[in-house]
Amino acid sequence: MPTPPKDKADAEILTKGVICALIGAVILLGPYVARSADVRELMLQMRLVGWFALVLGLAFIARGGYRRYTRRGD
Repeated sequence: MPTPPKDKADAEILTKGVICALIGAVILLGPYVARSADVRELMLQMRLVGWFALVLGLAFIARGGYRRYTRRGD
């Protein structure tokens, strides 16, 4: 049985959220594991982008989870 379009959309939102959150976490944790001083400095300059990606990813995850939760009763 094919998945309904709404379930597919929820799964896509959750997938996008996880990917964005992972990208944000990698950017924020990168300076602590980078061996090169140049790479560490570059990653420190991208902190704002890392926080934005992390917050956006968490928002996508929350939105997808909320949509799944509210649709569970249908």
